[in-house]
Amino acid sequence: MQKFSFKPNLNSGISKVQQLVDALIRSINFKMLREGDPLPSVNDLMKESGLSRDTVFKSYSELKRRGIAEAIPNKGYFVTRSQKQVFLFLDTFKAYKEVLYNSFKQNLPKNTMVDINFHHYNFELFKSIIHSSNGKFSSYIIMNFDHPEIADIISEIDPEKLLLIDWPIHAGPGQAKVYQDFGEAVYRCMTSGWHLLRKYDEIVCVYPEYTFHPFESVENVNRFCEDNNLNFSILYNIDKLDLKVGKAYLVFEDIDLAAILEQANRKKFKLREDFGLLSYNDTPMKQFVADGITVISTDFRLMGKKAAEFAATNEKLDFLVPTELIIRESL
Repeated sequence: MQKFSFKPNLNSGISKVQQLVDALIRSINFKMLREGDPLPSVNDLMKESGLSRDTVFKSYSELKRRGIAEAIPNKGYFVTRSQKQVFLFLDTFKAYKEVLYNSFKQNLPKNTMVDINFHHYNFELFKSIIHSSNGKFSSYIIMNFDHPEIADIISEIDPEKLLLIDWPIHAGPGQAKVYQDFGEAVYRCMTSGWHLLRKYDEIVCVYPEYTFHPFESVENVNRFCEDNNLNFSILYNIDKLDLKVGKAYLVFEDIDLAAILEQANRKKFKLREDFGLLSYNDTPMKQFVADGITVISTDFRLMGKKAAEFAATNEKLDFLVPTELIIRESL
């Protein structure tokens, strides 16, 4: 069996205690150290790594606190159980991502630690975090985005440990993924709401230039309107909003939803009577805002649960999370 070896990175912003804890957990996850094995003695680790006695003791105490190691008097520290470390990489932390994250955490085995990061659609940040994290985790759960170099970056990760979630873009053949459909499912949702949408003269997609939502959704709303003889338009700048009676608005960003409701209040327009409103991605609050906002949304709880299943087993899955129209009082 390969001997555990550790040298701290003196230029790292991570404490030496945490570096040693992470290194020992990786060794346990990769079976260099197994349940029942002794951890290196404090004296040996001090001599080899140059760490102080206090640093080693603090690291071992942290492993003991987590239930990964136990101290046996006059014998030393021993591995009690392995602990999975999962790398979760989301785009941003919006309300519906919180639903996904909470479901993910709730469905993970108890011996699992999650390292959550956000890339905010910044490619350089995405690349940097992937490079610094590669090889350190038992599973990688990644929400990627549309950029020509993303596929090359994620190809560096062991595909057996990688799960792509939310958007299947850049997923190679056989790559594990849990995703939603931003295209045909949107057309189907609009069709299921036709009995409510037919009273409006036009569907307006509020699609700001800063959004990263796939444009495929807008294209399918347009297709729905063409097939049903409805007028269609796109509003790219919410500052140019002039709310009109008889139109229904589909909003992709919650900040624009607030702007529409604010203008409706100023104009004394009533939802459902004067204009219609749909929002993309459900959140816990949308059922209460303005007596209930109609939404097109995937099931983020189910997405989180499926991602947790992968983190627990690393078993391949290809799962399309359903997208549904949830009808409330805004149409």
